[in-house]
Amino acid sequence: MGEKIRFFALGGLDENGKNMYIVEVDDDIFVIEAGLKYPDSTRPGIDFIIPNIDYLKNNKQRVRAYIISHGHDDQFGALPFIYDQVPAPIYGTEATLMMLVRFTKKAGLKREYNLNVIEPSSTVKIANRNFVFFQTTHNAMFSVGVAIDTSQGYVVYSSDFIVEYNPSNRYKLELNEIAKIAEKNVLCLLAESMGAERPGYTSPSHRITPHIDGVIRDAKGRVFISLYDQSPYSVEELVAVAKKHNRKIMLYNESADEYFQMFKEHNLPLCEPNMLISPDDLFRVNENTLIILLLNNGEDLFDDINDLALKRNKDKRFVLSEHDNFIIACPAPATLEIQATETLDNLYISGTQVHNVSRKLVSNMHAQEEDLRMFLALLKPKYYIPIKGNFRHQEANANVALKAGLNYNHTNIFLLDNGIPVVFENGKGKTLFKDEDRIISGDLMVDGTGIGDTNRGVLEDRLNFSSDGVIVLGLIFSMQKRKIVAGPDVQMRGFVYLRDSESLLKQVIKIFVETVEKNLLEPEIDMQKISDEVKDKVERYIYHDTRRNPVIIPLIRPLD
Repeated sequence: MGEKIRFFALGGLDENGKNMYIVEVDDDIFVIEAGLKYPDSTRPGIDFIIPNIDYLKNNKQRVRAYIISHGHDDQFGALPFIYDQVPAPIYGTEATLMMLVRFTKKAGLKREYNLNVIEPSSTVKIANRNFVFFQTTHNAMFSVGVAIDTSQGYVVYSSDFIVEYNPSNRYKLELNEIAKIAEKNVLCLLAESMGAERPGYTSPSHRITPHIDGVIRDAKGRVFISLYDQSPYSVEELVAVAKKHNRKIMLYNESADEYFQMFKEHNLPLCEPNMLISPDDLFRVNENTLIILLLNNGEDLFDDINDLALKRNKDKRFVLSEHDNFIIACPAPATLEIQATETLDNLYISGTQVHNVSRKLVSNMHAQEEDLRMFLALLKPKYYIPIKGNFRHQEANANVALKAGLNYNHTNIFLLDNGIPVVFENGKGKTLFKDEDRIISGDLMVDGTGIGDTNRGVLEDRLNFSSDGVIVLGLIFSMQKRKIVAGPDVQMRGFVYLRDSESLLKQVIKIFVETVEKNLLEPEIDMQKISDEVKDKVERYIYHDTRRNPVIIPLIRPLD
């Protein structure tokens, strides 16, 4: 009897980020990626969102490995928060595992990972099964895809990739290794979808060099540039341009310095040592030969730029002037568009010369239509599953396959949502849509180091705090005398100014006192009942009078 294969996603489908794909071969579970995504404005106070892992916790004795394709937090960012609950060996290239360890430290966590370094293009035996890794071109160094060998053929995971003939061995697409995989039957291809809506190949529109070369060449004075620390590809582009125009690079802050040092310690230097200049030499260097690099993750990077523009930066040696050029080479994702727009405005206000490399100018390093078509033509999988992206991206990816002229149709292309499994038996695949077959999936919210303990009610309160404010009602009563002995006191924050709310305040106090006094006449005093009743009555009155929903906090305490 042949092996039974099951595939489903716990995250990454119909969403951007939080990637987690499960491949089960008989009793063995292999987890491909364990990523996070960042919250939008509807989830205030939440740091990260990670996949619900109830299925993995309930089957942790069967989890054989985590496979991490590259060094981005949407691929590995959940691991620090779930690893103690579901431990298993982690496989990735040295550059990938280095970034995982760095992220874990920045999250303030200590984890004893079982790390296993793989070569970018190699065959590794995991749980007595061959995993064939092949290098891909992405903006993370030494990223890989993987083919899992099964009795029904390979299950291939593309990872993030583009077709580019890059001379650097750090970012090359190993077409020879992929061709070798294609020589054996490929059962299924799991291919990324983020760029599927865009026609043509991604390359060369992903490169920042055409947009920064002229600015750096012609600049009379210092050049500031901001880059994401998850894109060493872009950092190495900057280094090449700087070298071409005989400029040195100064690292703006400790985060950038630590980043460069980390790559150097792992024998993956980003530049020659003589290209870097210490900030201590800022006033001793010819301004016409200087590039100052701001390097950080998304939100923190825009904070750094904003602080510099508004002169709130800690290191007062760095001050923008009208003679400086500032290149923003970090196009904002959707969750940071508001912050990025405000930052851009503040840079213009500072008087410096601003050059904005927007997403209209530079493409994400994700496979577009022709990149995907080439992968399909090379591997010719029996089944095709678009993954990684919102549903419109997955659908666009499916349409690429339909139009590829390779006999794909609705019977061998599976458009899935998180938790919906596909089962392969005897070389035939089918999707299981029944409720009893569906795997529990969803979001776990990380608030600090707390995981999953922030519910919808807490988020609604935070939103109300930020939009409608808070009203705190306080008094003290005597349990023996059954009467109020101190108060009432009402404090409003972020709601209405007291000088504009005298009548409203009087009515709130009246409702508060009358509700408490009525309950004090009861034979049994139920503190929770009093608090809930006060909250309900005050909320209804406030909304009726103002159409606002402030958070109501009753503080009612007995004296004896």
